[in-house]
Amino acid sequence: MEAARIPSRDRVPALTQGEPSVAGRAAEGWLGPVRRTVDGAGEFAVFVLAVLQGSRGTWRSSAEVLRQAGIYITGSALVIWGMQFVIGSTVGTEAAYILRGYGAQSYSGVFTAWATIRVTAPLMFGYILAAKVGCGLVAEIGSMRINDEIDGMKTMGVDPMRYLIATRVVAALLAFPFIYAIGIGFQFLAEYLTIVVQIGEISSGAWSSVHWQYQNPRDLICSIVIAMVFALTIVLVGLFYGYRATGGPAGVGAATARSMVVNLVLVHVLGALFAMLFWGFTPNAPVGG
Repeated sequence: MEAARIPSRDRVPALTQGEPSVAGRAAEGWLGPVRRTVDGAGEFAVFVLAVLQGSRGTWRSSAEVLRQAGIYITGSALVIWGMQFVIGSTVGTEAAYILRGYGAQSYSGVFTAWATIRVTAPLMFGYILAAKVGCGLVAEIGSMRINDEIDGMKTMGVDPMRYLIATRVVAALLAFPFIYAIGIGFQFLAEYLTIVVQIGEISSGAWSSVHWQYQNPRDLICSIVIAMVFALTIVLVGLFYGYRATGGPAGVGAATARSMVVNLVLVHVLGALFAMLFWGFTPNAPVGG
């Protein structure tokens, strides 16, 4: 008996050659961002190697290095110090009122010592750098890219990787350690004013003795190292996105937004890794005998 024919409207359409299946499209939707992230990381690594290669002749542009360091200091120092003072007031308030509930106000110095050096000072420094310096570098270098100024430098025989990129990296390494160290001082001052002067539940000596007992020079050095890792990463990411900016002003704006997101993620990831590296196994907690 002849088999019944399937009506044309009930037939399952065959996939054309080269058309992805539903599973293939779903896999591409999941793997696409991962592939773009890996490609971007590879391009960033190549960019960093080019910066290292260009930094060998940075001494020839020492005037530009000093000029960029001055721009970092005059343009960012007051903002960083002001925000460090604000976060110090917050830490002092939290220390006083949280420990009051346990009747341990005299140990608020433990809270301020650990929170400042290990967490809040590096993170606030990273936030301000990502917003102020990182985005500024993307806008500056990106504008030069879309206006063909970088290509013009190449035609004049000037290496933009050395004169534009490496000089700004070296200037960051010169300026930001001092800015960060002074910012820690502003944060300590804010904590002292909040706990001892404003709330006034413990004396200056009681707070100071505990505060300094629970930190040492090694902790300060480790904190500065973390801050400098943040600074170097943020500056390199900003320069990377600015140097590769395309698509006119809209492209520069998109690159600025991407650099901000990447920098904030890296600040938290690197902060957690280095905090575990420096204090995860040796917490420096003089508790008990």
